[in-house]
Amino acid sequence: MGNVSSIRTARAKPKAIEFFAGIGLARMGLEKAGFQVAWANDYEPDKRDMYVAQFGDSEDHAFALGDVGKVDVADLPTDAALAWASSPCTDLSLAGGRAGLAGAQSGVFWHFVTLLKKLENNRPPVIVLENVTGLATSHGGDDLCAAITAFNDLGYSIDVVALDTRRFLPQSRPRMFVIGAQNPPADTVEPHSELRPDYLQWVFGDPSLRTHRAHLPAPPAPKVSGLSALIEEVPLSDERWWDADRTAAFAESLSPTQRARVGELKRETGIRYRTAYRRTRKGVAVWEVRPDDISGCLRTARGGSSKQAVVRLGNKRLQVRWMTPVEYARLMGAPAYNLSAARTNQALFGFGDAVAVPVVAWLGKHYLVPLLQGRLTTPTVNLETAARG
Repeated sequence: MGNVSSIRTARAKPKAIEFFAGIGLARMGLEKAGFQVAWANDYEPDKRDMYVAQFGDSEDHAFALGDVGKVDVADLPTDAALAWASSPCTDLSLAGGRAGLAGAQSGVFWHFVTLLKKLENNRPPVIVLENVTGLATSHGGDDLCAAITAFNDLGYSIDVVALDTRRFLPQSRPRMFVIGAQNPPADTVEPHSELRPDYLQWVFGDPSLRTHRAHLPAPPAPKVSGLSALIEEVPLSDERWWDADRTAAFAESLSPTQRARVGELKRETGIRYRTAYRRTRKGVAVWEVRPDDISGCLRTARGGSSKQAVVRLGNKRLQVRWMTPVEYARLMGAPAYNLSAARTNQALFGFGDAVAVPVVAWLGKHYLVPLLQGRLTTPTVNLETAARG
């Protein structure tokens, strides 16, 4: 009887399909929220290998490796409740070339739209496009407007929500979620909220766009500390710590303000951890150390300026090393992720290109599942009380 009950429970879960799946962190978040991810696609073999190492192979899930533009719509499940797309952000982020949705990488978004169009009567009732917040301003907002219009043409009303990973983990990582619903809830009476900051308000004021704003609970307050608790214990004798010359060069590159801050932390009793990025200032490569116990945004490890360093300070000592895959996993909300077969840069690239697990889980629990179940409602407002207030 137990097995029959388990099968019924699994069948009751709404089914999701994910495009640009990467190493599967969106899947982890969706599953925490109660979804069953049945199909996934990504074009990078290294990410697929990490994905399979984490989740294994099963009869109720298919992974399509290759260009999303070559995916056959006949291979997609026709009973999916949700289509999730974490499309490449390279052409939209401040660190990229800002080519927008016409860029070679971010432009693959249009293949996702084409597949939704081809699904016709079998389109999922809910869709999500996850990307960097730069999508809101790319080409003066034209890229986001074009994306919303494309979804509108497919029968979806659109909501746009911004969430920073820092609300769940000690990492500054703002992301934007474009949420499409075939059967949207009534527009909330609280349109201005921390989930829809000022830079998104133009979306809801554009009469040419079909939009809605679901009533959502307030997200957790942003974390002000917590990085140190997630740092991997690496013995000081480990060769990953930089040698004296390299550490001295690191310290020498700091600005006077940065040097004073690091010096103060170095003199304190006890150990503090900070993160650092290498920047180019006035044509010179320098290091900049964050002032707080929060990680900077993890990025794909394509070069030295993209990799984040860990700075260990205190008891009159300064040590520096690159951040480890274990730390990347912890800062993305996947502390138990299977890294046994992943190369270091493979892991850093995979995590740096992903969406944090608890962000997806929160959105799934408070928005996506209630939306599918028709449980998102506008709160009742007592007009007499509101007038007195």
